[in-house]
Amino acid sequence: MNHWIIAPVVLPALIAPIIAFIMRHDVVLARVASVASTIALFAISVALTIMAASGETQVYFLGNWAAPFGIVLVLDRLSAMMLLLTSILALIVVTHSIATGWDAKGRHFHALFQFQLMGICGAFLTGDAFNLFVFFEVLLIASYGLMIHSGGKQRLQAGLQYVVMNLAGSTLFLFALGSLYAATGTLNIADIAQVVQSGEGDEAIIRVAAILLLVVFGIKAALVPMHFWLPATYSNAPAPIAALFAIMTKVGAYAIIRIHTIAFAPGNPETGNLIGDWLFPASLLTIAVGAIGVLGARRLMPLLSYSVIGSMGTLLLAVSVFEQYAMTTALYYLLHSTLSAAALYLVADLVISRRGTDALTVRTATAQNGLFAALFFAAAIAMTGMPPLSGFLGKLFVMDALSGPGVIGWAWSAILIGSLMTIVGFVRAGSQIFWKSTSVAPDEDTAATDLPRVSALQAAPAMVAVALLMALAAFAGPVTNYLDATSAQLFDSSDYINQVLARATEEAK
Repeated sequence: MNHWIIAPVVLPALIAPIIAFIMRHDVVLARVASVASTIALFAISVALTIMAASGETQVYFLGNWAAPFGIVLVLDRLSAMMLLLTSILALIVVTHSIATGWDAKGRHFHALFQFQLMGICGAFLTGDAFNLFVFFEVLLIASYGLMIHSGGKQRLQAGLQYVVMNLAGSTLFLFALGSLYAATGTLNIADIAQVVQSGEGDEAIIRVAAILLLVVFGIKAALVPMHFWLPATYSNAPAPIAALFAIMTKVGAYAIIRIHTIAFAPGNPETGNLIGDWLFPASLLTIAVGAIGVLGARRLMPLLSYSVIGSMGTLLLAVSVFEQYAMTTALYYLLHSTLSAAALYLVADLVISRRGTDALTVRTATAQNGLFAALFFAAAIAMTGMPPLSGFLGKLFVMDALSGPGVIGWAWSAILIGSLMTIVGFVRAGSQIFWKSTSVAPDEDTAATDLPRVSALQAAPAMVAVALLMALAAFAGPVTNYLDATSAQLFDSSDYINQVLARATEEAK
């Protein structure tokens, strides 16, 4: 077995308690440990991505117990890509948090940050539906602590709503797992796929479990009508945490992709196209809600939060077709939307801390207004899907994949109209914050000019995120080649199933 596969889970799991119990009173030491761990996670993720590029599915058997009875971690192109994206985002966010001093507003920031990474990485690697639930719970606990970091009444209220909603989702998750186990006798994803493909399970219960899992993952992915927790949560969370949460909705999308292309693959006798039939209209509504929210927002943070909802609608619209090319476009858009959301939240943090409010009202131009405007509009261009950045290519790819009969009218209308509304909302916000602000007399609002200028280290994370969006557009060819191979591996799940269950098959012989 390749023991590096478990390293992205074990590393933050070991570092987090060390920081919590030994370094919590020394912020400098905690910063050093957290950054070193995040850099190491990035290096490991790069190595695992190179390993996975060969196309071989690698399995790690915890305790050397064979599946489906033992716990397994599975490395393929998709899980490796998500690990790499997580480590890149984590490195950007932890740098911004340290540079701006956000981490010093609470003793346990870095410990919670590492626990969060543990949960995210575990969710991407696990090959067992029950352990997916376990890692979801790790995410919930750590993200709640990060959500209320530095306190405040509104933050606590939003955090309570977030926890209640996710606890409801966790309860549904347990119901789904119970139903699935009753119907198939297993919770290993590969083993479930074998049972479903053979038609041996109870069809009615399997269909109920598939829908329940879609609801659970839809909550995590902010899919309408399970989206209402996200605007308050992301709008009131510390901006660096909201940037890290950009990958949280992708955990839900990843779970939909993983479970419903392997365990409940389209065309199976038990489930047919059940998931796509429900996911497609829900994704259309998600785009609409996100666009309307952006257009109607009167504060910057809610505007960004609704843009995240809209981007999830576009992503899941491509996923709902459950075809190889459409999945390739969905994965490209997943990379783009994660980085663009993170870039917007990091820029917003720099702007709001100097304006004193996120209200979309005219105020005195801040120092370095031109720098902030350039970063904001670059990230906004990417998020709204305007050329020449990756958002434009991503939406073109998705529209091309959704050009078949029966879907083209609804999909294209939703994407184009939603994009137009989102563009109008961002243009209005940008003009209020950056353009009109220059015409206000300085004596009307001097608070913004009293703050120190943004240092190079404070601006660097947002700049790196924007640069990555540019690179994603510039190297769209090689990236889509990798993603196309990833989609092919997803829809040809025989290798995944065989590798996971190979040891049990050998032992049975």
